Amino acid sequence: MGQLAGSSSDPAGSLPSEQYLTFRLGEEEYGVPILAVHEIKGESAITPIPNAPAYLSGVMNLRGTIVPVVDLRVKFGLPQVEHSRFTVIVLVVVGVRIVGMVVDAVTDVRTFPASEIQGVPELAAQVDAGFVSGLARAGEKLFVLLDVAKVLDRDAQFAPTSVT
Repeated sequence: MGQLAGSSSDPAGSLPSEQYLTFRLGEEEYGVPILAVHEIKGESAITPIPNAPAYLSGVMNLRGTIVPVVDLRVKFGLPQVEHSRFTVIVLVVVGVRIVGMVVDAVTDVRTFPASEIQGVPELAAQVDAGFVSGLARAGEKLFVLLDVAKVLDRDAQFAPTSVT
């Protein structure tokens, strides 16, 4: 059988690996499966939506499709900072919808061997880590791997499929 893009094996064929788009929020590094990434956009016009949750920046028009845009800093409870020239919107596929995530900077596309990905440790009951699919090591760096469906699924409801 052929391999899916974004998934590979080592030369010996014993350890599967996964590719992730990695990005930075503050000093922390995060990753989302490369297969979930639709595209990366620079700063774009975002229209605010009244009475939307604070983390929902608004919506943007992506070639005729209205896409909700979530500020991951706000969603994750991080302090707000001015957007820089590195700030981008990572557009990901959630179910049948596209949702944008504002991140400080995209850093890389990384392949993590399965041996370097660990499950989420048990955290205090007050910590909601349900959107974290795992933790990956690359040298001394630790990457928080996100399950985009769990992070953004409720936010996809804010987007109609297209502009008429």
